[in-house]
Amino acid sequence: MMPTLHITVNSMHQLTWGMINMINVTYIDHMGSDLSVVNAARVSFGKKSEALGTSGVVGEPMTPILNDPDKRLIKYLAKHKHMSPFGHAFASFHVKAPIFVARQLVKHKFLRWNEISRRYVDDEPEFYEPDEWRGRADDKKQGSAGVVDIQKSFFIVDPITDEEPQDTDRIPETLNEYIITAYRDLIIQGVCPEQARMVLPQSTMTEWYWSGSLDALADMCNLRCKEDTQLETRLVANEICNSMHKLFPLSWKALRGLYG
Repeated sequence: MMPTLHITVNSMHQLTWGMINMINVTYIDHMGSDLSVVNAARVSFGKKSEALGTSGVVGEPMTPILNDPDKRLIKYLAKHKHMSPFGHAFASFHVKAPIFVARQLVKHKFLRWNEISRRYVDDEPEFYEPDEWRGRADDKKQGSAGVVDIQKSFFIVDPITDEEPQDTDRIPETLNEYIITAYRDLIIQGVCPEQARMVLPQSTMTEWYWSGSLDALADMCNLRCKEDTQLETRLVANEICNSMHKLFPLSWKALRGLYG
């Protein structure tokens, strides 16, 4: 079963998508439009196009209406891999996701990345907890298939004695609570945050600003929106993809290879 998604419209320039289990992507800002791509290409011939008007939904950024030759130009540029004109339009997002998702996405080197640092921040961490645990796929080394029923009894076993405690009120009920206790204790004892963070797991939530050009974001989405991508990573990419389609409808469709 896919996790439930919701969308909240905050204001004209704030579209927020998220999951009930804390993964979310927030649109921050953008520069340029489909017309920017057209004119970046036409400048080679000393030409410039004008929009026929604008279109869009109230409360969301408006997009220019292009004439047919300009529409065909965008398709041509994408089809023949003339990518430099797409580099003149940008978008920025704020992403909140677990570390194991961030470490997959940070590999896209042409996107700008600024992340919260636990060298400076020592507040209580949040942890990602999936709605369900997926099983290992039988036909490949990575990926997942089906759902596994996890027994949580091991979460209330004393990690030192390996025995179930008699006074369960004094023992954290989940592994995450053990970790928070250990992290908080290190901070209280004066350990620096850059070392105390070593006890935090891959499920720790992190957040970052992520910005890039049309072509760089399309490259990321063309890879990370595929069905064989890890679900949690794909959810981030899909929400960015949805937002980019609204901001740059013609260019995004061309770069995503959605034209016939």
